[in-house]
Amino acid sequence: MEMDMNTGMLWFDNDPKIDFSVKILRAAEYYQRKYGQTPNVCFVHPSMNIEMPPKSIGVDVQVNQMIQPNHFWLGVKQGSLGV
Repeated sequence: MEMDMNTGMLWFDNDPKIDFSVKILRAAEYYQRKYGQTPNVCFVHPSMNIEMPPKSIGVDVQVNQMIQPNHFWLGVKQGSLGV
């Protein structure tokens, strides 16, 4: 699958006690505080136990072999306007 994001923030979370969607939410909140815009895409390794986060956070989760397990690559899709 092609990645449609040029730059992003790499987030690591290997805590087995935290749900996947909570990890995405935490990473997205940090991204928003740090960069002043909300990410709308997150790439993860296919081996991760993926559950889609609530639509309310607006992050499209996609799998990609290039991402290491327990890592989340968040950013804004090319052609998207950050909010």
